[in-house]
Amino acid sequence: MEKEKVMSPYLGYLGAFFALALFFGPVALAIYASPWWLFLLIADAFCWAGLLVVNPNESAVLVLFGNYSGTIKKNGFYWINPFFIRKKISLRARNLNSEPIKVNDKLGNPVMIGIVLVWKVENTFKAAFEVDDFIRFVDIQSEAAIRKLTGFYPYDSFDDKEADLSLRSGGEEVNNELEKELKDRLKIAGIHVIEARIAYLAYASEIAGAMLRRQQAAAIVSARQKIVEGAVSMVDLALARLSQQEIVELDEDKKATMVSNLMVVLCSDKDVSPVINTGTLYQ
Repeated sequence: MEKEKVMSPYLGYLGAFFALALFFGPVALAIYASPWWLFLLIADAFCWAGLLVVNPNESAVLVLFGNYSGTIKKNGFYWINPFFIRKKISLRARNLNSEPIKVNDKLGNPVMIGIVLVWKVENTFKAAFEVDDFIRFVDIQSEAAIRKLTGFYPYDSFDDKEADLSLRSGGEEVNNELEKELKDRLKIAGIHVIEARIAYLAYASEIAGAMLRRQQAAAIVSARQKIVEGAVSMVDLALARLSQQEIVELDEDKKATMVSNLMVVLCSDKDVSPVINTGTLYQ
């Protein structure tokens, strides 16, 4: 299997000098009616056709009669065999900001997800000959990687209690998995993945409202649990202090009444209206 070969061709200034010299030769011979002027004109065209300019962060893949001859990666002005077929490939870093696509997550919920991918061509031989169109190849494989990654994780961890990671909370770990998947897929085309990360993530429109209400309900339940835990601790502390400091002696019924009243006051989501007892505890 062929690999990328870096070429160092002739300097183009020498070729341009001979091309200019051959340009004036046929003119002089034509004046003297010499039969060699046509030959020199063809040779001049041959010299001009071999000139090549390679810009910074650009490469030229050279093919001669169906055989890969090498790649010019160093920018400059060169002269090469005019019969070379040249295919220029940019070596600059490129951005792919994918449009959000609808994909089912691990639990089957439809989500909209899009990524940002920074990539560049590293191996020009693979980019030119291993795939048909390396730019389109990046687009298609990026979408395939998104679909595969989304199928491995739930959108949120509250949907899957056993999940250690989710798409929303996974952060760098999920992005690292995405980057690794893209590197494995794009190496066949000689593509180097610089960075890949999730840029857009949301529930699909048909379930977004229901999932928002579910998240709100989960947040309310979690808050209520914290409130109840705090209320129980405060009631326990109050009973213990009353007993230790012998402020008042309460039987089991009055303790139950006190616990009930304190729990209502502490756990209520509205302001309570206190009732002052002007009699005894048993009235």
